[in-house]
Amino acid sequence: MGAPRAITIVGAGIAGLTLALGLAKFGLQVLVIERNASLSEFGAGLQISPNARKPLDRLGLADSIEDRSFSPSGIDIFPGTRAQPLQTLALGEEIAERFGAPYAVMHRADLVETLFAAAKRFANIDIAFGVNDLAIDTEGDRLEVRFTDAEDMPRRARPFALIGADGVRSAVRTQVLGGPDARYTGKIAWRALVPTHALDETFDLRRTALLLNSNYHLVVYPLPQRNAVNLALFTHQADPNPSPLVAPTIHTRGNRRLEVVMTAVGDGWTPWVLSEVMTDTWSRGPVGIIGDAAHAMLPFQAQGAAMAIEDAAVLAPLLAASPNAEHAFTRYAALRKPRVGRVQEVSRANGRIFHMRAPLSLARDLVIRASGPRDHFRRLDWVYGYDPHVSS
Repeated sequence: MGAPRAITIVGAGIAGLTLALGLAKFGLQVLVIERNASLSEFGAGLQISPNARKPLDRLGLADSIEDRSFSPSGIDIFPGTRAQPLQTLALGEEIAERFGAPYAVMHRADLVETLFAAAKRFANIDIAFGVNDLAIDTEGDRLEVRFTDAEDMPRRARPFALIGADGVRSAVRTQVLGGPDARYTGKIAWRALVPTHALDETFDLRRTALLLNSNYHLVVYPLPQRNAVNLALFTHQADPNPSPLVAPTIHTRGNRRLEVVMTAVGDGWTPWVLSEVMTDTWSRGPVGIIGDAAHAMLPFQAQGAAMAIEDAAVLAPLLAASPNAEHAFTRYAALRKPRVGRVQEVSRANGRIFHMRAPLSLARDLVIRASGPRDHFRRLDWVYGYDPHVSS
């Protein structure tokens, strides 16, 4: 028996750490390199739908995620200034029974820390933080990775494959694969965390909430494990780099819920420019990309993290079993591109639907009311019912 197959991953975020765990369970030797000096995840809340929860549970993370996440009973939808929800979409036990796993909300950093804690238990996973001077050389099937670690020591690796899990501004995509830069979508996400007591009389925090308006939409996630509520306010903005980037003035106009939110946050919004990645080139030879590096999308179906987790679940067994990395990446792209492209398009469409103006918004609201609290189970069965373990 020779030495175990070695894989290098660039990026210690959700995509990179999930892939590292999957590869380690197949006995591969994994090196994760991260330019930040420590774990660093921007943002606050994320949603873990059943299609993402299943592969995480198979990695042995079910109890940890259960302890650090919250399963809301539904989603309250508030178009305009409505005092009561137009519709409450069912989640909770109903979605878990239908799709075989819960739908949960979780702080993004908690998920990354859960993945990292699991990775540290594997002797065959090495994670190097504070990496500088990364160089990736390819010539045919030959691959060499060089970098300087946090102690300023030069390191070198010659892995079977290298995977860029380095996010929307991926250097692996643009510099190694020659792929495009990310494209600004014209939208900005403004994120904030506020204490639970600031909103517990304004929202039913057993559920999440979605406030719709032609100029913005607001998503409200309860995060009871942190005694906090996550807020994500999405607005239009033609210039992605104004100086300074100041949170927009949102006119509450009789919207009591929005007024309470804006007062609770004050100037505490943190902006995140929303970009998409559209590229046909997911790999070349022994180098490939996953997650946002390959297909960053608008968050309007809450599937960005889920798609990265699915990518990792599909790619890990292929890298373990394929005769060469190029074969693994070719199969991975064939399995993932059609699905990811469809999710990207649904996310874009949701953005248009959320921000409709009258009279189209009136027709939208009629459809939401008439569809009932469980129609999204049927409409999104292809999203939530997907299991990468079975599909690959």
